[in-house]
Amino acid sequence: MKKIFILTGEPSGDKLASTIISKLKQKNSDIEYLSVGGSHLNSLGVKSIYDLKDITYIGFTSVLFNLFKIKNKIKETVNKIIEFNPDVLLSVDSPDFTLRVAEKVKKINSDIKTIHYVAPQVWIWREDRVKKFKKFLDHVLLLFNFEKKYFDNENIKNTFVGHPLLENKVNVKTDLSNLFNKDKKLISLFAGSRASEVEILLPILIDFIKLMNNKFDQFHFIFHATDQNKHRINAELKKDNLKNVEAISDENIKSQILSKSIFAVAKSGTVSLEICNSKVPSIIIYKMNFLNFMIVKLLVKTKYANIINIINQKEIIPELIQKECNAKEIFRSVVYFLKNPDLISKQLNEINDTLKEIKSKTSSSDEASNVILSYLSG
Repeated sequence: MKKIFILTGEPSGDKLASTIISKLKQKNSDIEYLSVGGSHLNSLGVKSIYDLKDITYIGFTSVLFNLFKIKNKIKETVNKIIEFNPDVLLSVDSPDFTLRVAEKVKKINSDIKTIHYVAPQVWIWREDRVKKFKKFLDHVLLLFNFEKKYFDNENIKNTFVGHPLLENKVNVKTDLSNLFNKDKKLISLFAGSRASEVEILLPILIDFIKLMNNKFDQFHFIFHATDQNKHRINAELKKDNLKNVEAISDENIKSQILSKSIFAVAKSGTVSLEICNSKVPSIIIYKMNFLNFMIVKLLVKTKYANIINIINQKEIIPELIQKECNAKEIFRSVVYFLKNPDLISKQLNEINDTLKEIKSKTSSSDEASNVILSYLSG
């Protein structure tokens, strides 16, 4: 029996990995899996060697403060992978963790094929990293076609597979009438998947809801949460006695809620593509501590945080970053969009044109699974 170890570093990576593993299970049922993963991989019957939250750190300062702990986790992970002895090590995103592990594994056992899914964003910062990847990566699966040139230049095997969040999913229809009043208009809120992100963004978004409730009475707000942070969000909502707000973590329900939403306010990240694919207008928010922000500002080459804006080199989706990431600015931006339907149409049209350029011609998970299977049969 062939073996695959799936290595993720945060909930978004766990979600991306699950799209590939789901496809692999359809094509070949005779594969044994083990992982560093979360609820998405677990729902497919893939066990994790430890809780994903043990390694989910955000920002440079958090990593520095947890350096000893991270080093120990890398060592533990490497030992478990070597012990499992997989045919393929599939690392997903979170390069500062997953690629450190992959490099060490390759040094110990060069027979293990290393495939990395979601290329490190060398087009944003640290382009020189590509040369190093050549030493320990057998194949890189790319989300965006424009990334190819960086890996082709170093003769690293790569395949453009597209982004799985841009695939059209078939959802099981669920009765949502008990979640909200059908006369209310839905606004989806995304405070992030990491606990540290939620800690910063949740109070800001709650204050934004209060501002909206002071001015309007026709909206219902839905927080899209992970299983881990759903209870924390609900506890905060209970404190403020907000009646027109829910937090949900069920993936199928989240997807249906998003498709019914008239607007979304989202933490900068991969979820933005899911929002774009659902044809929902949005704004992007993000805030980190001052030291982290200054480090990022020094290192990052791009003007924008959102991939749609980066590709177009202009702000199609407004970005409220750092000091602009506050309840009043979010309120002003959302209300301005809602009062200007032409602005919403313009944003959605420009997003649609961009998505046509970056979507895979087939299925992302199908393309990725084919590459992995080719290494198992080799």
